[in-house]
Amino acid sequence: MLGMEIRPLLMCFALCVVYATSKPTEKKERVHHDAPLSSREHDDAQGFDYDHDAFLGQKEAKSFDELSPEESKRRLGVIVEKIDGDSDGFVTEVELKAWIKKAQKKYIYENVDRQWKDFDVNNDGMISWEEYRNVTYDDSEPDDGYNYQHMMARDERRFKMADQNGDQIANKEEFTAFLHPEEYDHMKDIVVLETMEDIDKNGDGFIDLNEYIGDMYNHEDEMEEPDWVATEREQFSEFRDKNKDGKMDREETMDWILPSDYDHAEAEAKHLVYESDSNKDGKLSKEEILNKYDLFVGSQATDFGEALVRHDEF
Repeated sequence: MLGMEIRPLLMCFALCVVYATSKPTEKKERVHHDAPLSSREHDDAQGFDYDHDAFLGQKEAKSFDELSPEESKRRLGVIVEKIDGDSDGFVTEVELKAWIKKAQKKYIYENVDRQWKDFDVNNDGMISWEEYRNVTYDDSEPDDGYNYQHMMARDERRFKMADQNGDQIANKEEFTAFLHPEEYDHMKDIVVLETMEDIDKNGDGFIDLNEYIGDMYNHEDEMEEPDWVATEREQFSEFRDKNKDGKMDREETMDWILPSDYDHAEAEAKHLVYESDSNKDGKLSKEEILNKYDLFVGSQATDFGEALVRHDEF
């Protein structure tokens, strides 16, 4: 039924990019940036708080603050086994980077978990396109201004892109890519395509200056344009429209909404390996990681040199 509370793709980019719709003078933002690994400064001389947030995720890092050094080490040992994807007894920079990215995207996985049970109707641990379509759409087209047939076709196109083995059935990772395509490299083309379809009002396959500004700013209200609109006109001419033909093509649109930002997860993975790799073989053994547990997880008990934690259960 369409009346379901969960309409992840009917709202289109609400889950993909920040797209504000409040006051007409406020800028609507389509650019997707990775969230910072931590709100703290990365200064190991002052402490390892940044590294804890990056390695565990900021929410989980707070829970480790209350643990004893012994419990921190024990839990870190469990985590190391999860990071070691090929179970060869070593953690590589690539594996560490993947773990950090997953820790930072935990809220996304939690969002998918909340929706999973609503779409996995037959409880087989998979979600087929039929299951998603039947739960999300019905056969009739409501009389409320939305073209649901068009939206269903758009959803099916995205589902097929996320379904990497082409069996029309999504496992948890494929369904995550379906709901959050901006987080996956193989889904970037669909993010760009959907953005261009939203903004390209004349259907010529490009985004011109008027369409670019019109997507961000509501011209209907009779008021003086805010200063940021003039700035965006300059941005379009100077930076967005790289070949200076007066419009953005798909490559230029991708550069705009999915910029190649500095990879914080990769930089942090390199940092952790450099600081912990005592034998300098380019990978970390479990022992090397546990020897540097204060860098990876730490605890207030460690920072303050306390031998025991505050809670009796530990």
